[in-house]
Amino acid sequence: MVASLTRRFSDLDIAEDAAGEAFAIAVERWPADGVPPNPGAWLTTTANRKAIDRIRREHKRDDKHREALMVLDDDPLEPVGAIDDDRLRLIFTCCHPALAMEARMALTLRMVGGLTVPEIARAFLVQEATMGRRITRAKDKIRAARIPYRVPSTEDLPARVSGVLAVLFLLFNEGYLATGPDTDPIRHELTAEAIRLARLIRALMPADGEVAGLLALMLLTEARRHARMSASGELVTLTEQDRGAWDSALIAEGHHLVRERLATGVAPGRYQLLAAINAVHTSAGDVRDTDWSQVVALYDQLVSLDPSPIVALNRAIAVAEIDGPDVALALVDRLDDRLAEYHAYHATRADLLRRLGRSQESRAAYDRAIDLSGNTAEAAYLTRRRDQLAPPSRESGVIVLSEPWEGR
Repeated sequence: MVASLTRRFSDLDIAEDAAGEAFAIAVERWPADGVPPNPGAWLTTTANRKAIDRIRREHKRDDKHREALMVLDDDPLEPVGAIDDDRLRLIFTCCHPALAMEARMALTLRMVGGLTVPEIARAFLVQEATMGRRITRAKDKIRAARIPYRVPSTEDLPARVSGVLAVLFLLFNEGYLATGPDTDPIRHELTAEAIRLARLIRALMPADGEVAGLLALMLLTEARRHARMSASGELVTLTEQDRGAWDSALIAEGHHLVRERLATGVAPGRYQLLAAINAVHTSAGDVRDTDWSQVVALYDQLVSLDPSPIVALNRAIAVAEIDGPDVALALVDRLDDRLAEYHAYHATRADLLRRLGRSQESRAAYDRAIDLSGNTAEAAYLTRRRDQLAPPSRESGVIVLSEPWEGR
């Protein structure tokens, strides 16, 4: 965009300022009005108008007026640079290195992903007001630092791809298990779009292991979509799913990507490890055939890269299948101070307490999980499990394997 404006207006400062102003306007308008069908054209047109206004305002010379008036709506389209897809190009543009990682992720999810502030806040496990302030600060920094809108070149992609992958991961998660009560429990349009964009990045950066890892993770998760919801609208967990309803083509593609990355001998990153964990789950024809030792070993590697409480929670779920629910519960209870407002933490505790025969405590944990869950299908599942609790004297050792909650 800047190069095109410079050709039209013969002034690099004007071109950069106009592009930056257009970007700032997009930050303000798109979250409310929606992303336009052709974001690149919208930004180019807006920047043209801002450049014309500045020429008229600052120079007031006849030749500049004539130059401004010569800008036509049917000018050749702006070169797209390294990325052909409008939405993906915009995501790379919004993930500007000048912004902090969390700020660029939140702003991009709001502007381009179309998620609401409450949805983004739940994805980051923070209060809505906190997330609102982060997004506002990101917008203010764009204006104050005059961060320009520039179409990323091929050389720009490696510095921005980690932020882009994080955005797609969170976008996919919101589709995988929507966090708001006013949306469909599973939002296929979000998971499909995240996969589409991940495929495009894979074509752009075929040697990047984390790109391949994220795509594999999405494919192996999406493969289970049709088995994850009952006819009555209740969530069906990994334990109870009909594995014959899984998409074998997506599983085969995901497994191929995982094996391809393992064959390189390069130490795997976060998304590659998550994909490998999902590969273990989707390799088992029956839940009883799951190689839990391998799952725990993969989580051990993941913890060294990402020592987050959610990763620790997921690891504890796997540990329960090897060392028992009492050992796993001790690990989970250590996370209370960081996950007290996270529904999956309480759902996991409820299942572990059930297995230990501690029905009263399990019921209380289910109640808390139901209160915190914004997903109607998940709340229905948790309610059923709570209502199935028997008095402690009559309860048998029912084994309940919680579905991995990574990213929720």
